[in-house]
Amino acid sequence: MRMWQMSEETISLSELKQLQLERLQSTLNRVYNNVEFYHKVFNKYKITPDDIRSLEDIKKLPFTTKQDLRDNYPYGMFAVPLKDIVRIHSSSGTTGKPTVVGYTKRDLETWKNLVARIMVAGGVTKEDIVHIAFTYGLFTGGFGLHYGAEHIGASVIPVSSGNTRRQIMIMQDYRSTVLICTPSYALHIAETLESMGLSKDDLHLKYGLLGSEPWGEKIRSEIETKLGIIATDNYGLSEIIGPGVSGECLYKDGLHINEDHFYVEVIDPDTGEVLPEGEKGELVITTLTKEAMPLIRYRTRDITRIYRDNCKCGRTFIKMEKPSGRTDDMIIVNGVNIFPSQVEEALKEIEHTTPHFMIYVKKKGALDMMEIHLEVSENLFFDEMKRQKEILDQITDRLFNYLGIKPKVKLVEPKSLERFEGKAKRVVDERHQ
Repeated sequence: MRMWQMSEETISLSELKQLQLERLQSTLNRVYNNVEFYHKVFNKYKITPDDIRSLEDIKKLPFTTKQDLRDNYPYGMFAVPLKDIVRIHSSSGTTGKPTVVGYTKRDLETWKNLVARIMVAGGVTKEDIVHIAFTYGLFTGGFGLHYGAEHIGASVIPVSSGNTRRQIMIMQDYRSTVLICTPSYALHIAETLESMGLSKDDLHLKYGLLGSEPWGEKIRSEIETKLGIIATDNYGLSEIIGPGVSGECLYKDGLHINEDHFYVEVIDPDTGEVLPEGEKGELVITTLTKEAMPLIRYRTRDITRIYRDNCKCGRTFIKMEKPSGRTDDMIIVNGVNIFPSQVEEALKEIEHTTPHFMIYVKKKGALDMMEIHLEVSENLFFDEMKRQKEILDQITDRLFNYLGIKPKVKLVEPKSLERFEGKAKRVVDERHQ
C-alpha cells in the first residue's frame, strides 16, 4: 500500500503522543502571546500554557466555537501579522459574515502534504489525470485538492462545477482517471452519462475522492457501479485547514485522521465531557501545526466516533467514522453549508415578507433541491401577478447572495405555515425518507 509520508503515517503511538504534546505546548504559547482572544480566555479561566503538561490536561482548556470566529471577524483570530498571510479563504456565515481563515506559506506546504496523503491513500498517483469538479473560489475544497494533486505530480484539470455534459466530454477527451466532487454530483454525472447514451466504459475513471456532504454505503455502491470507480470519502473543514483532516484508504473502513497535525477528541455535546474512544459524540479538533490561525478545542458540531484498529493499509493514525449528523441546525445542500438563520437574515429587510418560512430539501435526480415556502403579507398575496413576480425575483436574488445557491421560492398565504410553541422547526429534509 503506497503512502505519501510513510514515516509520519506509520508512527508509533508513543512517538505520536510525544510529538502531539510538544506541538500542542508550542501552539498554546503562540496563541497566548499572539491572539488577544485566547489571551483573554486563558486569563479568564486562570490557565497559562505552562499548566498543560500532558495531553490529558487539554481538558482544562475552554472550547472554541464558530461564534468566536464570527465575533473576531475578519482577522482577530490570526496569530501572525497580515504581511505573513499569503492566502485567505472563508466559509459561508449565518448572518452574511463568513468565517475567515488565513494561511502562511508554511501552512500551504503543510496543507499540500496532508491532502497528498489522503489522495495517495485513495489510490491517486503521479500518473493520474485528476478532474476537479468542485467550485473554485473562497471555498477551500477546490484549491486544497488541486494543490495536493499537483504536489503528488498528477495532472490536474480545474474544471470547477456545473455544465455536466461539458464535464463528461472533457473526461472523455482528456482521459480523466480521478474524479473529485461531491457524492451527489458524482451520481448526477452518472445519470447524465446515461441520458447521453453513454456508460462507464466510455470514460477512463478509476478513482473518486468524494466529500463535502454526508453519504452512506448505498450511495457509494451506486456511484462505484455506475462510474466504474473506487470511491473514497474525505473530511475537512475550512476553519481547521480545509480538506486534508482525514480520509479513507482503499480498504474503506473509516477515515484516517492526520493526527500528527490535529489532536482530536469526542465530547458529549450537551455536557462538554470528553468521551472514551469508540463512543459517539461531537468531534473537537485542536490544530497542532497551523501558523496563521491555530484553533484550540474547536467544536466542529459533527457527530462521529474515533477508534484505533490495525488497518491493513499499515497507517497507524486514529480513525473516525463518517459523520452521521450535526449538533446544530446546519444543512448541507449539494456540498454547500446552509443555516436557517442565513435565510432569516436575507429576508428580514424585504418588503411584504414575514418571519415565517419553511425550508424543504429533497432530491431531484441525484442532486439536492432546496425549496423555501415563505409567508407574505395579505396585500402582496392578493396583488397582481407582475408585482408578485418582482418580489419573488428580488427574494431569490437576495437568497442567492447570502447562501451561494439559488433555491426555489414559493410564496404562501399568511398563517398557512405551522407555528411552534418551542424552537421553530425550519427544515424538512426529505432526502433520506
